[in-house]
Amino acid sequence: MVELRENEQRTLIVLKKVDGQASVEEIVKSSGLAHAAVMRAALSLVDKDLVRIYEEKQRKVSLNDEGRLYAEIGLPERRLINALKNMGSEASIEDIARTSSLDRQSLSIALGWAARKGWVKVETEKGLLRLFKEPLIEADERLISLIKEKKVLIAEELDKELQDAVYILKRRGIIQVDEEVLRSLKLTQAGLELVRKGIEIEEEVSQLTPKLIATGKWRQLKLRKYDIKAPVAITWPGKKHPYLRFLDKLKEKLVAFGFREMRGPIVELSFFNCDSLYMPQDHPAREIHDMYFIKEPAYGILKPYKSCLINVKETHENGWKTGSKGWGYKFSIRKAGRLMLRSQTTSVSARTLLSKELEIPGKYFSVARCYRPEVIDKTHLTEFNQLEGIVVGEDLALRDLLGVLEKFALEIAEADKIKFRPGYFPFTEPSVELHAYKEGYGWLEFGGAGIFRPEVTLPLGISVPVLAWGLGVDRLFMMKAGIDDIRYLFTQDLDWLRHGGMV
Repeated sequence: MVELRENEQRTLIVLKKVDGQASVEEIVKSSGLAHAAVMRAALSLVDKDLVRIYEEKQRKVSLNDEGRLYAEIGLPERRLINALKNMGSEASIEDIARTSSLDRQSLSIALGWAARKGWVKVETEKGLLRLFKEPLIEADERLISLIKEKKVLIAEELDKELQDAVYILKRRGIIQVDEEVLRSLKLTQAGLELVRKGIEIEEEVSQLTPKLIATGKWRQLKLRKYDIKAPVAITWPGKKHPYLRFLDKLKEKLVAFGFREMRGPIVELSFFNCDSLYMPQDHPAREIHDMYFIKEPAYGILKPYKSCLINVKETHENGWKTGSKGWGYKFSIRKAGRLMLRSQTTSVSARTLLSKELEIPGKYFSVARCYRPEVIDKTHLTEFNQLEGIVVGEDLALRDLLGVLEKFALEIAEADKIKFRPGYFPFTEPSVELHAYKEGYGWLEFGGAGIFRPEVTLPLGISVPVLAWGLGVDRLFMMKAGIDDIRYLFTQDLDWLRHGGMV
C-alpha cells in the first residue's frame, strides 16, 4: 500500500479529473495548492512511480522600451522611406536627415537596414539616396504590430517567417525574449490504477498549535510525517577554490613523501634569482622584457650574504674553485643587489642551500608564485605557480631524479605516461625536460630538472650532489582537471567553480 501525503492526494485527484495529464498551472488552479506545494508533491510522486514530469521550453516575446517607441512611430528604415517618398523618391542624405527627424545614429541604422532590405540604393560619391522598390510591410514590422496588440507572444506558436523576425529583432535590441519551462504531470500505469481505486483526502497538519492542543482537535488530525528522503534545494556553501584545494593536497602529498617545505620572498634579490644560479649578468633572460624589476626601492641589502657573494663573483669571472673557467666577464655586485619580482622558484632553493637550517641528507619543496612579462594566451600567464624541489645528499644520480619526476607525473597529475628530453639550464648539468601524456588531453610539458652544477653548489658551501626541478604546477592541475586554457584557473564561471575541478 502506497502511503500518500495530503498534497500528493490532492494532486492525484486533479489528474484523475483531467484524464491523467495536466500542466502544473492547471493543477494549482484546480487544487488550490501553491505552485511550490504541487512541485514538491510531484517530485515525491515521481519517486513512488505514480506520475511522470514532462518539461517544455517556451519563449515569451515582448517589446522593450525601444520596441514600444517603434511600435508607435515606425522603424527607422520605415521613417526614412516615408521621408524619401515625400521628397520624390530621390534626395540627398542630408536633406532626408532633416526631413525624417532621424538623429545621426538612427539615420545610420535606417540606411543600413533599408539597403539590406533592398528598398534603396545609395550613391556614396554624390551623397544621394534613391528609392529602389516599393517597400512592403515585412515580417519584422508585422511582428511588432502583433506584439503591440497582444502584449506577449509565444515564439513557438509563430510561423517560420515570424520566428526568423524574432531572431532579427532580438539582435537589434527591439524586443525582449524570456525563456521559461512549462511542466506537466502525467499519471503512470501504477498511478492510474491507484486513482481508479479511489483516494480519500486525509487532512494533515505540519505542526501543533496551542489551539489544537487546547481544544483536543489534534486527536482527530493526522500529523504529517517528516520524509528524510525528500529532495531539497541545492545549496552552495562557501568553500576553497578548486585550484587552491589542489595546491593544499599537493603539499600534503609532498610532506607524506618526506619533503619539507621551504619558503622565500616574492620580491627577490637578483643575487638569488640569477647570480647564485650561475646565470651571467649579460644573459638575454635578464632583460626587462623577461623579468619584472622593482622601481622603488631599486636595490636591496647584500651585506648578510657577503662571503658567498664573493665566491659567486669569482665563479662568474674565472670559475673560482669549481674547476670551471667561469663566464669571463666583470661581475657587478651592484647588479646583484637589484630587486625584482621572483621569476623562478629556484631562487628559493638557492636560499635554502645557504640556510643554516639545511639538513644533509634532506628533501625540500616549495609551491610559490612567480612573475614574468609573458604574452597572455591559453598556455601562459604573467603570474604562475611553480613546484620547486631539491634533494640533497651523497651518491645521488640522474636516475634518482628521473624516479622522483615520474612519481610526480603519475601520482599527482595522474598522467598515463611520461617521457624525458634533454634540456639546457645555466644552473644544472645534466638537464632534462619532463613531458607527460593523458588520454583525451595529449602531451604537455611540465618543466625542467637536473643536477645543480658545482658552480652553483660550491659557492654556497654545498659539496654533495643536489637534484633540482621546477615544474609548472598550474599545468599539473590543468591536466588533472581536464582544462586546456590556463586562463580558466581564474574564471568566474560559477558552474565550473561549483562542479568542476573536483580534484
